[in-house]
Amino acid sequence: MPKPKTNNPTRTLRLCAPVGELVAATGGDATDGESPSLRRFEMVAYTGGAMSLAGWPSPVVVDLAGMAVSAKSRPILKDHNPSLIVGHTDRVRIEGSQLLVTGVVSGAGAVAREIAESSGNGFPWQASLGASAERVESIPKGKTTQANGREFTGPVQVVRKSTLGEVSFVALGADDDTSAQVAAQQHTMEADTMDFEAWLTDRGFDAATIDSTQRTWLRATYDEEQATAPSASTATATDDEPDEDNPAVIGQIDAGGVVAGMRAEAAAEAKRIAAVRRLCAKDHPELEARAIAEGWDATRCELEILRADRPRLTGSPAIHVPDNSVSGNVLEAACMMTAGLSDLDSLYEPRALDVAAKRFRGGIGLQELLLEAAWANGYTGRSFRDSREALRCAFGQNVAAAGLSTINVGGILSNVANKFMLEGFFSVERTWRSITAIRNVSDFKTVTSYRLVGRDQYELVAPGGEFKHGTLGEESYTNKADTYGLLLSIDRRDIINDDLGAITTVPRKLGRGSGLKINDVFWSVFLDNAAFFTAGNNNYLTGAATALSIDGLTTAETAFLDQVDADGKPIGIMPSVMLVPTALSAVGTQLFKSLELRDTSSSTKYPVANPHQGKFRVEVSRYLANAQYTGGSNKAWYLLADPTDLPVIEVAFLNGREAPTIETAEADFNALGVRMRGYHDFGVNLQDPRGGVKSKGEA
Repeated sequence: MPKPKTNNPTRTLRLCAPVGELVAATGGDATDGESPSLRRFEMVAYTGGAMSLAGWPSPVVVDLAGMAVSAKSRPILKDHNPSLIVGHTDRVRIEGSQLLVTGVVSGAGAVAREIAESSGNGFPWQASLGASAERVESIPKGKTTQANGREFTGPVQVVRKSTLGEVSFVALGADDDTSAQVAAQQHTMEADTMDFEAWLTDRGFDAATIDSTQRTWLRATYDEEQATAPSASTATATDDEPDEDNPAVIGQIDAGGVVAGMRAEAAAEAKRIAAVRRLCAKDHPELEARAIAEGWDATRCELEILRADRPRLTGSPAIHVPDNSVSGNVLEAACMMTAGLSDLDSLYEPRALDVAAKRFRGGIGLQELLLEAAWANGYTGRSFRDSREALRCAFGQNVAAAGLSTINVGGILSNVANKFMLEGFFSVERTWRSITAIRNVSDFKTVTSYRLVGRDQYELVAPGGEFKHGTLGEESYTNKADTYGLLLSIDRRDIINDDLGAITTVPRKLGRGSGLKINDVFWSVFLDNAAFFTAGNNNYLTGAATALSIDGLTTAETAFLDQVDADGKPIGIMPSVMLVPTALSAVGTQLFKSLELRDTSSSTKYPVANPHQGKFRVEVSRYLANAQYTGGSNKAWYLLADPTDLPVIEVAFLNGREAPTIETAEADFNALGVRMRGYHDFGVNLQDPRGGVKSKGEA
């Protein structure tokens, strides 16, 4: 059975119901020395049925079992307007499927008088409850649910958790089965609305010493007495002594018996709650809260715990009811655990990891993952025998039939795959990232940037404070992003073989493929530089003296420092990177790290001191000498500026995403399985030739 949709955000809930005749609390004038008692009202405010409310997409049912009612008095308003005060409640109670409200018209303004007088004239006021809907369960069309002892068929909105805020008098309502009465006659305070404190004293209780539980029990007794007491107009007893033969006369309460009964009731309730907490043992907090709130005894609580912990029977022909504890996060965490990914504590909540470890001991298989998602989304099969239907449900393609997809296996597979895709992406050489500038582009159009070196010196500001206008110059460079991608599949054999390793191997391949592609594009552009590094640009050196050595490095450094801008002035940029092929890696490392370079041959060439020690960071790439790339050489090397100062090459990424993207979906109809596609949006282009010097390393 699909899980109904649950909405958590709090919404305002207003249930309108007719208020019948306002029943009188007072009618005649008060005698001397007495205050006139307040008019009282008594309402059947809600009968537990479905109601059509403005702003709600379907009929609304309020589950009274989940309604919280404060022990404090609730305000009685007119039209839900806080400034239009009518009175307040003195008791709100839920009996079966009914919400009962009693109180007094305590307002002192014209609104309270209007309600009282118009009710006396027979105006049929209605009640409207102002409550907050804190958890709403959306029941789709054709599905059924239980609330208030009734069965409701969707579409219907069931408010499972709410809090009563206020009650208002309104002119129009929605529930014809409700009613309310406000007193039309007055009684003396002593006959019918005796003050509760005086009532306690009259029956031998000390109001200052009784606790809150005793006060609640006694208040209920007091209210019941007031509801059955005769009115002043019908009472017949005139003697000072109570008439024991007249059933309308209220008898005296045995104070000792009341307290004893109250204590016994409180003790039984405490014992019940203790039993519930012992059975739940902190393993079922939601079940514990529900058991306490709904008054379950120990037997029912134990049965509900057994149902919650009942293992799934693999051979049972019954319809599968998904385990609500197995969420998308739990399944994703189980996949990561099975694949051996480290540092899971930083990726998932402790509860998800704990459930995954207990629920899938020994690891989760690919088939089991797909079945869990399929069951959550409405699949009724018990195995993967009907693999196409199971895949359709796992990827949520039966949402219209199931109601609402609760687990998105495509998202789970994509999240898992992305972790392992990055492992593959970072497993290949990334020297390119150390010598390039990075640009963020928002589309695939060609973008133009002006060179950092040009006529951009500050000008002297005249005494009047007027600044001279500068120009961006004519020197610029361009770049644009393109899309590169690959599609791989996990076929039916992998699923039948229950090979979870397929969802780690395939994304690793996609990640590695992306890393290799960006290297291929980058070094193809960088090495095909015959028109970029030229003698005319003063950035290309040839001859035997350009071989990588102290002298060769000195020559390249001099050529770099002698670069000038369009005005013939020094560019003011310092070299910082020495880029070499693998064959020159050892020499480059020596020139960077060694304080001394000794030559013990007969014709000593190098001095002892190394003047370039620590000057230029060494970067080594295996692509520089590869014969598959135009311009590749195992002798040529480069001296480059820091790419953030003056880049010789730039990589543009769409929306700044430097890593590839991987997506997962069910395979097409002609290929049973799961597809994974990886794609990467980037572009590479050479930039400013004054940002580097190339040494051929030979004649």
